[in-house]
Amino acid sequence: FRSSHPDVRAVGESTAFDAAARMVLGAITVPLNYTTHAGDLKKAAERIGAEYLDRITPLLEGRTRSADKLPGNFLNIGLIRMAFPNARIVHAVRDPVDTCVSCYFKLFREWQNFTYDLTDLGRYTKDYLALKAHWNAVLPAGAILDVAYEDMVADLEGQARRLLAYCGLAWNDDVLEFHRTKRRIATASALQVRQPIYATALQRAKPYDAYLGPLREALK
Repeated sequence: FRSSHPDVRAVGESTAFDAAARMVLGAITVPLNYTTHAGDLKKAAERIGAEYLDRITPLLEGRTRSADKLPGNFLNIGLIRMAFPNARIVHAVRDPVDTCVSCYFKLFREWQNFTYDLTDLGRYTKDYLALKAHWNAVLPAGAILDVAYEDMVADLEGQARRLLAYCGLAWNDDVLEFHRTKRRIATASALQVRQPIYATALQRAKPYDAYLGPLREALK
């Protein structure tokens, strides 16, 4: 329901931040790390933030907030926080086996090669969860809001109010009618977001449990 709120424009799975980071950091010849070049990194992050805004501002159509749901953003959370200290980072959580099975059933065109194999999916997910634990440990309390898929299905309005409050946005009833939004959607969730919220994807993996040994082994 990101773009259903009148103050928010969803920019989809934008690669703008990654492109901005590559452009700025690629122009720096001195190898940087967080320990010895903190000042240089701060300046670089400010430039990345400015470049990112230049790239997405034309998409906002005058709205004051943007929502960028690129899954790979979890890799850049540290740099995102340096570029935008007031950014609200929302971590969508779901049962990891259900998530992996959903990914496995979708034939992604590019960038998601790890989704073609159950063992690779398990290993990738395990590493992602470890990195998320790292961000939780090093960032200030409350820097990331976890929103569970299962909780959202069970209590859409309650979770929506929690999410908007975290983002500093006023309540708007339109967010509960997210499926009526007319904007163009070009990501894998295009069909789902045109429907009201549904519970049929809960325990998605259960019917296939007999075939998920490699996935569960990799997730141990």
